[in-house]
Amino acid sequence: MTTPASSPSTVQQDDVSHNVTRLLRRLADDGGDAGLTLHEIRDRLDERVYGLLILLLSIPCLVPGLYGVPQVVGLIVILLAGQMLVGREEPWLPRWFLNLRCKGSWLKAMADFAETKLGWIDRLSRPRLRRFADGPGEKLAAVFMILATVTIVMPLTNTIPSIALALLSVGLIQRDGLFVLAGCAVTTVWLTILGALGTGLLMGAEWATRWLPG
Repeated sequence: MTTPASSPSTVQQDDVSHNVTRLLRRLADDGGDAGLTLHEIRDRLDERVYGLLILLLSIPCLVPGLYGVPQVVGLIVILLAGQMLVGREEPWLPRWFLNLRCKGSWLKAMADFAETKLGWIDRLSRPRLRRFADGPGEKLAAVFMILATVTIVMPLTNTIPSIALALLSVGLIQRDGLFVLAGCAVTTVWLTILGALGTGLLMGAEWATRWLPG
């Protein structure tokens, strides 16, 4: 349950000066060897829970050609983004999902990965253009998260939309509207490419059928 806004711990957790790598490292340190359940992670993040949960889900989907995991992750991301879109303050997730435990080794690996591979995010992201990352901006991000996730569940198309999800998530976490707009741009370009390829295949198939006997 969300604590009152006056609580010192909540103020610290919602301080956007705590960058992405620090957030992940704090979760790893809090979890220790036992790790944390998703319910415990949710309760530690308050206003930024949507952004960080979707970021945690999108990082494994960055692996090119991954099959199986993106399809499951995509359903959860759509569920989370849909709740953002309707303005739900705290995400609802099935109890069985919230009770899943992220192992301490996994949280540590995520924090290590963020520190070694995602440091550029912390160097470039900061609170700016907040109208695109807060309030109505969150709903805009939610729409593009859903659009990006629709292509994640398609076989062998998970990496680029996962990059879009990561950019959108970081934008929400850091209250960085520029990252949100970048995620929207990546999603738009990717959907345009897929649309063009799909149209080309359909037109090619139609052209080919004209030359078939009968």
